[in-house]
Amino acid sequence: MKKFMFKGLVLSLILGLMFSSALSLQVQQAPVTPEKKININTASSVELQKLPRIGPKIAQRIIDFRNQNGNFKNIEEIIKVRGIGEKIFKQIKDLITVGDEAQKK
Repeated sequence: MKKFMFKGLVLSLILGLMFSSALSLQVQQAPVTPEKKININTASSVELQKLPRIGPKIAQRIIDFRNQNGNFKNIEEIIKVRGIGEKIFKQIKDLITVGDEAQKK
């Protein structure tokens, strides 16, 4: 009887360790999201790269686009940037803003 209880204890300890390891891996792999919305009219390349699926090249395209065309008037305009389509827009739309200055112009 003691042998059976000991085996059960060891088995549950092993399963607990495996579960906690798997859970910590999932937490570590969760995408990093900005704490506040990123203003696409003023953000630097580094700030833009905090957005999901936005790397250095697309961040630079966003900056180049706003330099050539002026500030984004609404967040949907970011789709005009090469490399940003509907899928990426859906992932970032709640994380970006154009700020108050775009609505005043």
